[in-house]
Amino acid sequence: MPPLSVPASINQCWPMDFMCDALMCGRRFRTFNIVDDFNREVLAIEIDLSLPAQGVIRVLERVVAWRGFPAKLRIDNGPEFISSTLADWAEKHQVVLEFIKPGKPTQNSFIERFNRTYRTEILDMYAFKNLQEVRELTEIWIKEYNDERPHDSLNDLTPWEYLAKNKAMNSNLGCHYIWVVQVTNLAFLNMNLPHSPSCLHFVATINLRQFGETYQN
Repeated sequence: MPPLSVPASINQCWPMDFMCDALMCGRRFRTFNIVDDFNREVLAIEIDLSLPAQGVIRVLERVVAWRGFPAKLRIDNGPEFISSTLADWAEKHQVVLEFIKPGKPTQNSFIERFNRTYRTEILDMYAFKNLQEVRELTEIWIKEYNDERPHDSLNDLTPWEYLAKNKAMNSNLGCHYIWVVQVTNLAFLNMNLPHSPSCLHFVATINLRQFGETYQN
């Protein structure tokens, strides 16, 4: 596999990976992490005691609902990823599954680097009594990571700032153009919008096939 290159736009490649940790009682839990290679944005960190292949699909469907489908998923050879469940989902939605070689985590270096940061700043930093504590601290951390923390690899911009700077880029789906808009008054849009972690950031998507306009966080 050649060295990783940075995609030209969002949704070209989502690396995914699992991590493990334990609660104070000793009970093990897992995290399922998804990042977009383009702007290093955290798309999801799912936390549960068990995350089988069907759980992977549920998380992907949740992300796809607001982000759109990726062209490619870069993954290792874990049982959840080599399952027919994920293969069938990918085939149905024309998503390429790119498997790294066994024992070669550097072939998925973007998310490996992210995993180290998440472990250092959250998993190793706190002692958790229950899963809810892990989820709450992780949610706060994701917001800070995406919206407030400059990244060297993004020219000292945050993931959301980098996305905004590259607004009006064509998504890899071919029928959408995506950009970030900022609003100061939700009533201005005269529509019901779901809560956004940043309150002011929304992704506006125009579907060129339907000539309809939708807004989503």
